[in-house]
Amino acid sequence: MTKEEIKREILRILGEDGRLSAADIAERLAVSTHEAAAAVAELEKNNIIIGYSAIFNESELPESKVKAIIEVKVRPEREGGFDKIARRLSKFPQVSSLYLMSGGFDLMLEIKGSTLQEVAEFVSSKLAAMDGVLSTSTHFLLKKYKEAGKLMEEEEYSERLKIVP
Repeated sequence: MTKEEIKREILRILGEDGRLSAADIAERLAVSTHEAAAAVAELEKNNIIIGYSAIFNESELPESKVKAIIEVKVRPEREGGFDKIARRLSKFPQVSSLYLMSGGFDLMLEIKGSTLQEVAEFVSSKLAAMDGVLSTSTHFLLKKYKEAGKLMEEEEYSERLKIVP
């Protein structure tokens, strides 16, 4: 396996389970632990692996956050297109994710706030007022069923037969 193939496989493996140790990765790829650790370190150094996070049921936290998806139509700027305005938007602490997308809107933001009012205030006073923003459409997230391929709740199992008319 080439060095580049090892890196691609490491990204795939860590995408499934970011808690794996270098020894676990090495075992799966049939390479040395040193080689796996060095490849992970190189991926981190080159900003290909940017961070690690846990997927959890946020409703278990006492300070449960309000999340919203905001679609934004913008006027691309000279000398920077969508990137310049996206960089400005990404600096707001409320913005947890930001994507350029196809379709009726140009950008999609995932934002977090303590209350619905806080999110609404962000949209009306900061986002909509920003130079280059033409329109927004806000969607509040009500319940999370699945994230990053993981179900938030296990399916109930019943031994009873379903009755179908």
